[in-house]
Amino acid sequence: MKVGYIRVSTVDQNTDRQLEGLMLDKTFTDKASAKNTTRPALQEMLGFVREGDQVYAHSIDRLARNLIDLRTLINQLTGKGISVTFVKEGLTFSGEANPMNTLMLSMMGAFAEFERELIKERQREGIASAKRVGRHLGRARSLSETDVAVIRERVASGANKSDLAKEFKVSRATLYKALASKNA
Repeated sequence: MKVGYIRVSTVDQNTDRQLEGLMLDKTFTDKASAKNTTRPALQEMLGFVREGDQVYAHSIDRLARNLIDLRTLINQLTGKGISVTFVKEGLTFSGEANPMNTLMLSMMGAFAEFERELIKERQREGIASAKRVGRHLGRARSLSETDVAVIRERVASGANKSDLAKEFKVSRATLYKALASKNA
């Protein structure tokens, strides 16, 4: 059986170009980071494949961005008699000794891991820079400072918090959190 594994990092990314044109019997798709192997579709695929199956991934970094995880996955699959093909790199692993493929896997896996570390470093730098200039990080606030002040006044006057949450179109948890906040 020919099985495809597709991965993108976020839900808004497109998976169409990966494994395009390959005739596959089944495809597993994750929309999650490859920082580790606890991805639902990956785990499902690992439980699904059987001896004699062929697993296809667009590229090495789609399967793993950590050299240890990559080698573990390849060894786990080939140990069960399953071949693994990385289309972009043109590499296939079947469990047979192939020193050149092993070298290429190690080098490409190391580059994937290095790239992930660079991404994390740039992200940390961006967050630190945003914090230095006082920019708000994360999702936009549901309630403005003015909204919270109005809600506090109305709660002090005896207004029902559930009704206020509905009026301001927020959950009760958000309302309670805003009321408990000292800087809102």
